[in-house]
Amino acid sequence: MYRFLLTPRWWGINVFAVLAIPFCIFMGSWQLSRFEDRVDTHQQQEDRSARAKAAAARPLERLLPVDKVTSGRQASARGRYDTGHQLLVPGRTLKDKHGERQGFYVLNLLRTDGGKALPVVRGWLPGDAGTKADTAKVPAPPKGEVTVTGALQASENQGTDGVQAGGGLAPGQLGMISAASLVNIVPYEVYDAWITLTDAQAPLRAVPPAAAEGSGLDLKAFQNLGYTGEWFVFAGFVVFMWFRLFRRDTEAAKDAALGIVVELEGEGGGLGSGIAAGLGEDGLGRGEGSGDGQGEAAGAGKV
Repeated sequence: MYRFLLTPRWWGINVFAVLAIPFCIFMGSWQLSRFEDRVDTHQQQEDRSARAKAAAARPLERLLPVDKVTSGRQASARGRYDTGHQLLVPGRTLKDKHGERQGFYVLNLLRTDGGKALPVVRGWLPGDAGTKADTAKVPAPPKGEVTVTGALQASENQGTDGVQAGGGLAPGQLGMISAASLVNIVPYEVYDAWITLTDAQAPLRAVPPAAAEGSGLDLKAFQNLGYTGEWFVFAGFVVFMWFRLFRRDTEAAKDAALGIVVELEGEGGGLGSGIAAGLGEDGLGRGEGSGDGQGEAAGAGKV
């Protein structure tokens, strides 16, 4: 009854199932491991951030280049603010007791003793960076030589939340905090990093450091979780279809063993066909189609 499993058609079905099911399970497990890695990395980053807040600040040069380990660490640098190049970063949100509010960052460049400039986000203000009433509240940066301390951050990119990489901003505004964006604005070298001050000058509010890229539970992490479910569903679908085909062919084999035959035969050039089925020992069925599409059935059996 199961001889149909040895046919070329079923050889192909079986080989496909044997290869597809382990592949889907492997891919689902791999996507799940990616999600778990992101969860672990997120937890590690939170732990590092908590330790970084309590740790003493270290000189900027010792923490560069910025990576997942140094991101969020307290860094210190000494120099003078370039008061001629104060920039506003519009379209940035900040959470408070009233929820998320739209505002802008206030950024100044600190000319360090080493010659390079360090972008420093002095704080955040609510409002519109293009409105004079809101920008008038921005306090002037300290004069003379100062030492700044804040959380170290990697340069932003087009995928960073709040970034406006399309251009079209007013003079004195910056869409993305990065050395690549600043190179055409200032006539000196800029560090490929920036810091957000721990203690902001009133009425500015301190900007909390963001998690390092790839270490948070972002959309990509939940995409991995979604892909995990999809691969396991595919594996289950392959199993379901195999059993469905197996059941169908098994029932067909049982019918054939019982002598149940269904034969379609059209004669006479008409559009219809006659269908006859004979049941019983040595039963025989025959259908004949007439020219107008009608069929006649006759059955004969031994008595």
